[in-house]
Amino acid sequence: MATVLVVDDSPIDRQLAGGLLQQGTEWTVTYANDGSAALDSIRSNPPDIIVADLQMPEMSGLELVQAVRKSASQIPIILMTGKGTEEIAVEALHSGAASYVPKRAMSTMLVETVQRVLTSFQEDKYRSDLMKRVVVRSESFGIENDVNLLLSLSRHIQQSLVDAWGMDRTDRLRIGTALEEALLNSLYHGNLGVSSELKEVDHDEFYRRAAERKITAPWKDRRIRVTTRVTLSEMSVTISDEGSGFDPSKLPDPTDPENLDRPCGRGVMLMRAFMDDVRYNDVGNEVTLVRRRNRKS
Repeated sequence: MATVLVVDDSPIDRQLAGGLLQQGTEWTVTYANDGSAALDSIRSNPPDIIVADLQMPEMSGLELVQAVRKSASQIPIILMTGKGTEEIAVEALHSGAASYVPKRAMSTMLVETVQRVLTSFQEDKYRSDLMKRVVVRSESFGIENDVNLLLSLSRHIQQSLVDAWGMDRTDRLRIGTALEEALLNSLYHGNLGVSSELKEVDHDEFYRRAAERKITAPWKDRRIRVTTRVTLSEMSVTISDEGSGFDPSKLPDPTDPENLDRPCGRGVMLMRAFMDDVRYNDVGNEVTLVRRRNRKS
């Protein structure tokens, strides 16, 4: 049974909204007469959803949306709007409001809108709970030489870890950094065959040559193959390109003070710093990154 917090400085509108929400539903409706009182109520007894007037003194509905997003972002907010507030309503939607209902259409739209938003948010919660129970999740991708697709894949893999492990933001960013270094290496140095040494000499020429090869045979037809496997205890990602490969042992040591400003080896160093294991095949055109959930220092 859901709890709905109705926030409105007008006692008449407050009771009207509450009465509509209680008709034919099993929802529990609580009330607050302004935004500050709403925040106090959220802290002491968090509701499942908030229905708030957009125009209120002291703290407007827009300000309430912004405050809730900072302190209780998991609670959706539906705004009740009056005539002439459309522009503010759009700003509130951009700030994080889940939806809005014009006050003149409350009798026909309010309950339906609350039900739809509640269902959506509850489905998200069930999905999150379900994904935490995945035992093994395996996926395979074949990707063109497209930076945006590769970065999107990195974010997808990170989200898989958030789903399975509840990973915090810092660890997620570290893993994302390692993944992106490996994926971009497979693109620029692998499939497109552009040396990092050129980047040291002429940064612009490095990317100009890469852009040229992306539309020129044989480079343009190459693909990057990525296989991921996430379990309750470990993640492994294998990235293969169709380039000629390289010998990782011949990379300059990026920790040497003389090499700190050089791009050569930086990506591999970050991968090894943020992963538990980094393994290349004999040719050097395939790398496997391993990260364990309970990572040792």
